[in-house]
Amino acid sequence: MEILLSAVRAMLSSARRIVSAGGCTGVGMTGWDIAPAGVQSVISQVREAAGGMGAGITLYGAGVQGAMASAGTLSVGGEGAGGGGRAAGLVAVALGQFVEGTEADVAFLPLRAGNSANGAVEATNAYIAGNLEQAWNAQRQATLAPDVTALLEAARKKAGGK
Repeated sequence: MEILLSAVRAMLSSARRIVSAGGCTGVGMTGWDIAPAGVQSVISQVREAAGGMGAGITLYGAGVQGAMASAGTLSVGGEGAGGGGRAAGLVAVALGQFVEGTEADVAFLPLRAGNSANGAVEATNAYIAGNLEQAWNAQRQATLAPDVTALLEAARKKAGGK
């Protein structure tokens, strides 16, 4: 989880440096002054931070699974009834419900970072080519919140329908 927080802090710090340096202008403004090398540097930092987020999310998942496994179980059917089955304990169920309830938020973070980085690259390339309208469109698209539904559905299918 600490890796995830560090990655988010690094991305926010990079964004603050860009804004405080005057590197961002209003949507549709013709006063863009983009330094491609600066964009490349920031994109590299954002992608590195996004990689850290991925590692943090993996650790988060492993940690939750470990906690669920260690949380104990419930006896189902009673030991004397001959059933004696075991089911996930209440803490494990609660952790599972928490993960289900927050999975879209967790998936959103690296998806948003990737979309923003790709949009910045597209906008910069269009700017260099002299196509300011295309640059503005790429910038606008990059600011839209990603839809994580398709990503989560694909992940579930890959995991076997879980």
